Amino acid sequence: MKEAVQKAIEEIRPNLQMDGGDVELIDVTDEGIVKVKLLGACGGCPMSQMTLKMGIERRLKQAVPGVKEVVSI
Repeated sequence: MKEAVQKAIEEIRPNLQMDGGDVELIDVTDEGIVKVKLLGACGGCPMSQMTLKMGIERRLKQAVPGVKEVVSI
């Protein structure tokens, strides 16, 4: 599952980079929890939680069966 999540993140990444941000995959647990680190502008943005849940999490759930939640560490 981790490889599929990484592939989906690579597809999301250009959208984040256009706004000066980025995302790094840290881990994928057996329970389907994806741990990421928001970087650049995303790291300190007041909208980062919305980006995380409504953008990254939604896309990963669509692309990778088994993803339950995305959390930022």
